[in-house]
Amino acid sequence: MLVVAAPDKFRGTARAGDVASAVAEAARSLGARSIEVPLSDGGEGFLDAFGGPNRTTTVTGPLGDPVEAGWRMAGRTAVIEMALASGLALVGGAEGNDPIAASTTGTGELVRAAIEAGARRILVGHGGSATTDGGLDALRALSPAARLTGIDLVAAVDVRTPFLDAAEVFAPQKGATPSQVTFLGRRLERLAQVYLDEHGVDVTAIPGAGAAGGLAGGLAVVGAQIESGFDLIAEEVDLAAAIEDADLVVTGEGFLDEASFDGKVVGGVVELAEELDVPVLVVAGAVYDDVGDRVEAISLVERFGEQRALSDTTACITEAVQDWIAANLPG
Repeated sequence: MLVVAAPDKFRGTARAGDVASAVAEAARSLGARSIEVPLSDGGEGFLDAFGGPNRTTTVTGPLGDPVEAGWRMAGRTAVIEMALASGLALVGGAEGNDPIAASTTGTGELVRAAIEAGARRILVGHGGSATTDGGLDALRALSPAARLTGIDLVAAVDVRTPFLDAAEVFAPQKGATPSQVTFLGRRLERLAQVYLDEHGVDVTAIPGAGAAGGLAGGLAVVGAQIESGFDLIAEEVDLAAAIEDADLVVTGEGFLDEASFDGKVVGGVVELAEELDVPVLVVAGAVYDDVGDRVEAISLVERFGEQRALSDTTACITEAVQDWIAANLPG
């Protein structure tokens, strides 16, 4: 029997690679073969899905402090995770953030470093940002825009949020008060007009331009293509080929709800497995919105209790998957 482990991260408790290893351990304990394919939808863990960092550059963090940001270079392709340069976690979460001042300068500096290192294709994972600057500071760090000539720049996103909605949808999660959300929304409106006047690009008409506080829109102004992070990674790692010969696919994330099926890893894996007629099991920290009725799902909190599910996540995953396989796929 072949089990493909293709999970997202369990935010705050386990990285995607750790989850994949836990699933693989369950499969091996029952004599099954396993393939580990840790995934991301463009947010945190994007870099890990490509093998992790092999370079480090000191850049400007979201609030101006220097940050050692890892990134990856393979051949002429660079992989950048914006959260490692401009992420909310770098400032201690929403409570430590200044949502008005938070800047994507560091992400722009990473793109510039990749170009200077010889990259001709640059993939930028969006998600987990501290910022709502519409990508303006990243573009300033990349100036002049001519340095991007001949560069295939891709903004990998997991949302289709419009540019002008970025503040209302995401800024509260980054510590913004209602009045700050209003200010940031107006700032994005002015910036959209600047982008149109100076670059001829209407970011308000581009789906997903609001990702990472509008960074995706800013990069689109200088030629980036905005793509589904999941689709991009699935193609890069040839996920379909891995699943095609599998007897079971196990995916998962920290919180399984309706949003999990809208551009996220779990929804993408479930859809692909169904297309290839391969059974799929979803393991989640917790399951909401009755989505457990539409897929075969295990809630770690329900099975093991909240304390153990949070403190011993990978062991819980191994035990739950092991028991499910033994009960449902004997032999």
